[in-house]
Amino acid sequence: MSPRRNRPRRDDNANLDADRVRQGVASVQQWTDGAWQVRGIGANASVKTYRCPGCNQEIPPGVAHLVAWPADGLGDLTDRRHWHSGCWRARDRRGPAVQRGRGAPRY
Repeated sequence: MSPRRNRPRRDDNANLDADRVRQGVASVQQWTDGAWQVRGIGANASVKTYRCPGCNQEIPPGVAHLVAWPADGLGDLTDRRHWHSGCWRARDRRGPAVQRGRGAPRY
């Protein structure tokens, strides 16, 4: 007699969508400035350099981060912004990043 199989056989790869596995699943998050679609980008899927609007620092290729865009459906691809994960979580506690020139006063 052969041993009993505890789990049914199934093809685990049959129901996987390659784009969803690679890009992640977008979720809607509510913030004080409205609803945002947010999708996580893994380190292996990040191939370009982006600038985070939260800290104004670069996100180099190979660093996991988030992509956010308005959830109202009125925007287009130019409304997407790439954020550091920590900057996105802290965005309601921070003021806007101030752009200064080299000769500008720091007060």
